[in-house]
Amino acid sequence: MSLLDRVKGIQSQGRKAWSEPPFWSLDRLHFVDANFGNKEVIENDFVGYIQGAFKRNGAVFACMSARQMVFAEARFLWRRFSNGRPGDLFFSQELTLLENPWPGGTTSDLLARMLQDADLAGNAFLTTVDDRGRYGLASEGGPGRRIVRMRPDYVELILGSRSGDLRALDTKVILYRYKPPGQDSTAVDLLPEEVAHFSPIPDPEVRFRGMSWLTPVIREIQADSAATTHKKNFFENAAVPNLAVKFDRETEEDEAEEFIETFNQEHRGALNAYKTLFLMGGADVTPLTADFRQLEFSRTVGKGESRIAAAAGVPPSWVGFSEGMQGSALNAGNFAAARRRYADATIRPLWEMVAPVLQRLLKAPAGASLWYDDRDISFLREDSKDRAEIFRTDVASIASGIMAGFQTDAMVKAARDHDVSELLGQHTGLVSVQMQSTGVPDEEVDKARVAAELMAAQADVIVTLAWPKGPFTEESAIAAVQAGDLSLLVVSDRPHPSAAPPGPPPSDDGDEVEAEDDEEEQEDQRE
Repeated sequence: MSLLDRVKGIQSQGRKAWSEPPFWSLDRLHFVDANFGNKEVIENDFVGYIQGAFKRNGAVFACMSARQMVFAEARFLWRRFSNGRPGDLFFSQELTLLENPWPGGTTSDLLARMLQDADLAGNAFLTTVDDRGRYGLASEGGPGRRIVRMRPDYVELILGSRSGDLRALDTKVILYRYKPPGQDSTAVDLLPEEVAHFSPIPDPEVRFRGMSWLTPVIREIQADSAATTHKKNFFENAAVPNLAVKFDRETEEDEAEEFIETFNQEHRGALNAYKTLFLMGGADVTPLTADFRQLEFSRTVGKGESRIAAAAGVPPSWVGFSEGMQGSALNAGNFAAARRRYADATIRPLWEMVAPVLQRLLKAPAGASLWYDDRDISFLREDSKDRAEIFRTDVASIASGIMAGFQTDAMVKAARDHDVSELLGQHTGLVSVQMQSTGVPDEEVDKARVAAELMAAQADVIVTLAWPKGPFTEESAIAAVQAGDLSLLVVSDRPHPSAAPPGPPPSDDGDEVEAEDDEEEQEDQRE
């Protein structure tokens, strides 16, 4: 069954279909011409945004380039969830389609085109094609399979609803129709699962399309372009405030015209600025406009640039706007804070939204989903001191956990993910340096302590009773203590050290001999 047959089958079941228009066709303010009278406006469509904003306004180009340069640095890998938590990132051959989306293309090229379309049209559309001219799912496994960009203003979203009401809850996208203009072009119908549709900013007026961030600041862009035109005309016309030259009443018309022509030749243009002005015939010169300082030109332009940067989610200091290059905005702390805000609140959400979109073009491994890998993006790294401090804190946490008895690998993983719940069930049962067991019940610990104290007391009693400290034999002392029966004590036949041995009292002859020896020694010394 072909794709068209499937669509006809859906419609034959009572389902009605509509085409959802792009955001610019729903806008209440339509711009039909890029130049209308003396006003420069931006056409409210994809081409108008390109020519009137992206290619003509420096502030818009700077913001879109700043977004693109960081967004395009990401890579994509697979990841699986375990117990509701993301696991490690891994690679498969299926991801080579993103690494080389088309001949000579890279992931950065793919992301740059997606973000550019999303910024200008609010939507980016991608599908796959092979060398045999097959699209979408039909191109899988085909030769030269590659990713192709679908220009946003050539794409229509075909909606279907069984209830017959476009606003019904069961309305959904049943087809993406790619129809380039021209009589010879052929429309291509693709199923939703064959198209990667990236729309980071939803349009509140429609259900399935996105909106460009340029839309809310169109008037700011026009004002900024008008300021640029004003500055250009200022230098082209005079490079000085506009002048009113008043002629004398008696001046003839021919003379006045000749004077005007000569005056313009000599004084109009930036190269003729600051020349001395000579007048004759009673001509009087009066300045009509103020200069840039009196108009506060820089402040006026800077405010508009800041509003454009705010809509783009880019800090003014990161794109070199005047409002961001003065005062406290250039302090190291504020500059780093602006970078973190840009990365965490603008770029990361875009990556989180684009990953599942690109997954539509791939076959995911079982239980895996596509996710971005930002580990090699230098813009997202903190400065060396902050990185070293974070690493030191993580290492200290890992060491403390290991000393507390947790598994080494579990501590490393918990510190990496900053998730304490990963340590559940990962304790070794051992604590501190002694690695003492903590699995013994308190009652058994108490019994062991009492038994140890009893054994120590029994040992003290045995030492006190047994020879040589006591009068009893060692064997009888041990037996008496163990049995708790003192009648088992047997007196040792060895004399107690504290008892005096029998015999005659000691003689004093030794003392007399020592006294005589001392006297003889003293006499020898005198001689």
